[in-house]
Order: sequence, then structure tokens, then C-alpha cells
Amino acid sequence: MGAEALLLDLLNTTPVIDGAPQDALADAKAGRRWLAEHDLPASDDEWRALVDARAALQDVVRGDDVPASLAPFVEGVRATASFDGEGVAWALDLPEGRSAAARAVLAWDALRVSSPGRLRPCANPECRLFLIDHSKPNSARWCSMAVCGNRMKARRHYQRTRRAE
Repeated sequence: MGAEALLLDLLNTTPVIDGAPQDALADAKAGRRWLAEHDLPASDDEWRALVDARAALQDVVRGDDVPASLAPFVEGVRATASFDGEGVAWALDLPEGRSAAARAVLAWDALRVSSPGRLRPCANPECRLFLIDHSKPNSARWCSMAVCGNRMKARRHYQRTRRAE
């Protein structure tokens, strides 16, 4: 799984389903399972750090906090260069107990640099999911056109027709 997919999967572990907020990382068992499914170290320390990083990342992406709030999750991360057959290869040295959190924050930063403004919350105020806009005009607004996009368009249409009456 790529870093971008890992980041989006993490951000979207707190959906609202049938009007009720959910949390795919709600307890240690669920958290360790999620970590293992994403080929990450699955310990209680990793889970706790990941939950904290998720909350901080969600706040930063929503604009409710500053990027500097993510600093604790990358403290101690080092990259070491070596040469392979084609050029420079980088190896990350990640802190034990928070390597998954560090990977998520590094993925956020890589996306921020490579695709500024493309990671955003869904425009549906009742939705807590996030999206990465891969469209050329950078105009995607909803996590899913079939779900949130359709609901929001139907809601606007209903409001317009009610005002016209």
C-alpha cells in the first residue's frame, strides 16, 4: 500500500454511518488489526500513537490546527542515503512505538508538497471523511459523488424549489 492510500485510509477511520459516528481504531484490538492489515507494526504503543496522529492530522487538514502540531510524531525520524544499482536509495529510521504515526505524517507532508490543496475534508458537513482530489481542475468536493455528492445536490435542489414556491 502506498503512503497516500495509507494516509487516506487513516483519516477515514472515523466515518459517520447511519447518523452515528464510528471509529475503526476504537480499541487496541481493532487498532492492532488495522495496523496489521496495513503491514505496519501492530502493538499497543503503535495504536495509541496512531490514534493521536489521526486526530492531529484530521485537525490540520480541516484547518482547525497548525501543521506544527504534527511535530511530535516525526521527532527522531531519520533518513539514510545509500546507493543502489540506479542511484540513491533512502531508508527511513522510524521511532519504535510510533512508526505508523510517523509514516502517516510523512505521507501528509509529501502530499502537501506534491499536490498542494488536494487533500481535504468532504464538503458535506454531516460527513467526516476526507478525499484526495486527483481531478485535473482540482474541483472535487465530496468523498463520494454517489453518496455525499448526490445528497448535497438533492438538498440544494429541494431548498431552491421550496424558496420558489
